[in-house]
Amino acid sequence: MVAGPSLRICLVYDCLFPYTVGGAERWYRNLATRLAAEGHEVTYLTRVQWEPGERPELPGVRIVALPPRIGLYTGSGRRRMDQAVLFGRGVLGHLLRHGRRYDVVHTAQFPFFSLLAAAAVRPVAGFRIVVDWHEVWTPAYWIEYLGPVLGRVGWAIQRLCARATERAFTFSRLHAERLRGEGMRGEIFIYGGSYGGPKEPRPGPEPREPTVVFAGRHIPEKRVGAIPPAMQRVRRDAPELRAVIYGDGPDRPGLLAAVEGDEAVDAPGFVSSEEIERGLASATVMVLPSRREGLGLVVIEAASFGTPSVVVADPDSASPELIEEGVNGTVAASTDPEELAAAILRVRAGGAALRRSTAAWFAVNGPRLHADAALALAAESYRAEAQTVAGLRPT
Repeated sequence: MVAGPSLRICLVYDCLFPYTVGGAERWYRNLATRLAAEGHEVTYLTRVQWEPGERPELPGVRIVALPPRIGLYTGSGRRRMDQAVLFGRGVLGHLLRHGRRYDVVHTAQFPFFSLLAAAAVRPVAGFRIVVDWHEVWTPAYWIEYLGPVLGRVGWAIQRLCARATERAFTFSRLHAERLRGEGMRGEIFIYGGSYGGPKEPRPGPEPREPTVVFAGRHIPEKRVGAIPPAMQRVRRDAPELRAVIYGDGPDRPGLLAAVEGDEAVDAPGFVSSEEIERGLASATVMVLPSRREGLGLVVIEAASFGTPSVVVADPDSASPELIEEGVNGTVAASTDPEELAAAILRVRAGGAALRRSTAAWFAVNGPRLHADAALALAAESYRAEAQTVAGLRPT
């Protein structure tokens, strides 16, 4: 049960696990069920993302789905702006009608229009707003993502949202610093991570399979296409190594075309979480060539099995924050095939000793990076709000 008064909490995110799969989806599902189990009254406000007749359920959580049913991504793998606007409009309507029934609205920063909707209704409804800022984009990245006109509009909306945020949570130092730079003046807390597996290391079998594993969405930001050319270079020095690339997305057709006839690269597509865990547990190395990461959950998951990681240094990626060089992996300077291959070969050369130190790293850092610690921090934030909202409850 919750310590202190229970609160009426509305979680707002346009995706719901397992209908879409990712770190944020798992985070909000875990947060919703944790808060409900603690005795709070929880509503999960999302979009319709399942077939007609289906009824998604979370224990103790009321799910409110906003129409229309619309995809998240364009054909090029970019987020659809019309979807963001439609979801924001739905959130605005819901909160105008029902906002007074909530004490706290906890939302992701993106899609921004839902946060702006909550900020617009807050003075009337009297709820408090808590915002998870998974990422904060630079002006240059906005322009690259949406073009010179819409990119500047996107950046301006991001700044507006930062200044509308009362209490913020991020998953990395990188994005906490950027959020402050965007004009956010309230409290900023940093979650350790959102890893949800066992807290103790569970080292994989030895000897390891000679595999290099990637697990994630096939979208431009993940740069999955960098793996095949790097593997060609790797195999000059380590011909036994092969790559297993899990996941799906708009970049998958290009990946399949690139590896056609290449027996050293297997791309099985979307598979169960159990199969991904088996792949990570038996791998020699996990590789994450992303140019943009809020933190890098898969690095933590791999380390739980004693599997070291290769990540890539990039101004928009916080994943290097998780790497202690030579302890639980290494940071490649870029996705250039030579650079990425050299990093993979450094991990291979570390062998069983590096895997032992990776497991030891997880034993020390796992509790801090576990979702339980982040969930406890979020719950404590709600308890801090209890006195503020107590006088605002409708009688």
